[in-house]
Amino acid sequence: MTNPTNDSELYGLTNLPYGIYSVDGSAPRGCTRLGDHVVDLGVLLGDATFEQPTLNAFLAQGKARWDEVRAAATAALADGLPAAGTHPIDDVVLHLPFEVADYVDFYASEHHASNLGRLFRPDNPNPLLPNWKHLPVSYTGRAGSVVVSGTEVVRPCGQRKAPDAELPTFGPSVRLDIEAELGFVVGVGNEMGTPIATADADQHLFGVVLFNDWSARDIQAWEYVPLGPHLGKSFASTISPWVVPMAALDAARVDTPTQEPAVLPYLDLDRPWGLDIDLEVEWNGEVVSRPPYSSMYWSPAQMLAHLTVNGAPTRTGDLFASGTISGPGKDQVGSLIERGEGFLEDGDEVVLRATAPGADGTRIGFGECRGRIAKARS
Repeated sequence: MTNPTNDSELYGLTNLPYGIYSVDGSAPRGCTRLGDHVVDLGVLLGDATFEQPTLNAFLAQGKARWDEVRAAATAALADGLPAAGTHPIDDVVLHLPFEVADYVDFYASEHHASNLGRLFRPDNPNPLLPNWKHLPVSYTGRAGSVVVSGTEVVRPCGQRKAPDAELPTFGPSVRLDIEAELGFVVGVGNEMGTPIATADADQHLFGVVLFNDWSARDIQAWEYVPLGPHLGKSFASTISPWVVPMAALDAARVDTPTQEPAVLPYLDLDRPWGLDIDLEVEWNGEVVSRPPYSSMYWSPAQMLAHLTVNGAPTRTGDLFASGTISGPGKDQVGSLIERGEGFLEDGDEVVLRATAPGADGTRIGFGECRGRIAKARS
């Protein structure tokens, strides 16, 4: 990852992410970040929309309004930080930025899917299942267990069955893992029965968060056949407190990898929808991997199109995640199981960070997605 010498440079006028903050026990309110300061958007813009404890009301207003607010905030901050409504970043508490309506997790990295296929199906010459290159595979998770960065993650308990055991046992997971991902936030949803075309994704997608899909691999391995992940995933998912708007990522747009065989027409893309975002995974203070999002096979526009192609509705605050981001090298994988060097212990802390190209040669930051493992409670 290419970082400026001062991280505050990642939060200039070309970024202006959205969040929810409080200070000295005040009620949570909408904000943006400029450098090392949080700026209250209700105060800056005189807009009551940002006097609420979540961003959902703003998300629901649609793209024209998102663009208007971004332009107004940029103009208001062009000459520097205002005196009113400005706080040093270290003086505030950052909260879950939006109320999560529904949550879906995809499986969009060919490298990750292939790595797991080789681990789980070593005798199969093709590590990918037959459907993988025809549609973005996903599962539906629990919106209620999405938490903001810094929230403690309690080690989950559940059924595990060792390969050589006759019966399962119950207890704390001993194969607790991470999944470094991006999460995409739906601002304006679609009506039931009316799919969202890839060409219209920009009208619905508001922004991006960092996402850690904590995974209990031993619980998952025993439960997932035939219906997929459940308790091995539903105990916690962590997101960053800042939502980087899609408008800040225009300079990060790249083509996805070549998709062969050709996708069905509803998954066709009329413009680049890949994203040149560099992540890093820090485990107990050491950077152990740098996953490149640009390697992801399926784009967010295709994920949203597939999510709604059967007529399923989306709502303001819906969140869908990319699935584990992995590149071709061992130092580019987004999960510990792919590294083959152990799983998380109690007290371990994992931090995800990311940067992307911004306008005018800048780089923009996404904040931190941080979680520490606490001892199981049962």
